[in-house]
Amino acid sequence: MTVSRMPALYLGHGAPPLLDDPVWSGQLSAWAARLPRPKAILIVSAHWESAPVSLSASGAPLVYDFGGFAQRYYEMTYATPDSTALAARVAALMPDGEPVHQHTSRGLDHGAWVPLRIMYPDADIPVVQMSLPTQDPYRLMALGERLRPLRDEGVLVIGSGFLTHGLPFLTEFRIDAAAPGWSSDFDAWAGEALARGDVDELAAYRTRAPGMPYAHPTVEHYTPLFITLGAATHAEEPGSQVVDGFWMGLSKRSLQVA
Repeated sequence: MTVSRMPALYLGHGAPPLLDDPVWSGQLSAWAARLPRPKAILIVSAHWESAPVSLSASGAPLVYDFGGFAQRYYEMTYATPDSTALAARVAALMPDGEPVHQHTSRGLDHGAWVPLRIMYPDADIPVVQMSLPTQDPYRLMALGERLRPLRDEGVLVIGSGFLTHGLPFLTEFRIDAAAPGWSSDFDAWAGEALARGDVDELAAYRTRAPGMPYAHPTVEHYTPLFITLGAATHAEEPGSQVVDGFWMGLSKRSLQVA
């Protein structure tokens, strides 16, 4: 069987109500339909910061790492096929002397299962979630580079975050709320840097990006981008910005790299 070389993605994952948003869920579904079918998926979510690199357990229950939403979101499932082989392959790609922790009970958190439930609703593709072991852009790019060979094996590598995530500074919580200035300014800056393939500019976001620190009072929703850029064949070549716009005022800009 021929295995398609997969791209790498950075996407915004939203909160569980994303599942009920016909616009954004439609964008994610259409995006997945245009991709070659993955043999497996490796996803790095903003919601699991842990060092050393840790991997989710195959068949473990989902992590409902959110609060204040309707009960039905806490009853959702996403039971994917056995992913033990992919976990072993990921561990084998890590440097000697850097241990990989294989969890026995941690499943996918909402930064993984919410977008995947939309993109691959049949839950028929093995999925491994990998922790975010650092916030250093260049270390994350090096990690992404180690994952790059997986793409030739039919594995879809995804960094899952949110291009702006200043939740404490939102004043409206409607899906169609206008973007605050700090969100729209950061989004425009990032979109322009991505269009140039300017990795160093993107990595210097703390001092170069407008809207900081409001756009990211903590940075774990932005930094999965660097896993994606590291997994790119050439990080400095602009990828395709497949989704843009705002959701509750936060940027849902998402990227695909070859």
